[in-house]
Amino acid sequence: MKISTKGRYGLTIMMALAKNYGEGPTSLKSIAKDNHLSEHYLEQLASPLRNSGLVKSIRGAYGGYILSRDPEEITAGEVIRVLEGPISPVEVLEDEEPAKRDLWIKIRDAVKDVLDNTTIADLANYEDEGEQEPYMFYI
Repeated sequence: MKISTKGRYGLTIMMALAKNYGEGPTSLKSIAKDNHLSEHYLEQLASPLRNSGLVKSIRGAYGGYILSRDPEEITAGEVIRVLEGPISPVEVLEDEEPAKRDLWIKIRDAVKDVLDNTTIADLANYEDEGEQEPYMFYI
């Protein structure tokens, strides 16, 4: 399964809205500028996010988008499904050998588990520990 730019940029939008949650609407223009992305492309992604009920749009001079729920309640899986469709890394064929079919199902379930247990808040608040120092071995 490959996550396209739709899914990647959709998560970028949601993370930006999560970081500003409770502070009023955020414009797509500012998200595009901060992340060096096309505002026009983000507008195309905001529509399905709005239609699915994940975000709300606020009109006006100081308008933009806000999350419709707390960032802790929205999962990466919800966003990916809205923008990419069903999560299925491999098509499971009924006439395939049972061992391979079960492997594909385990892979699918593992991917779903990660996406459905990672919230937008987790992504927005993620802190990179940086590069780990190499181990030093003394002989």
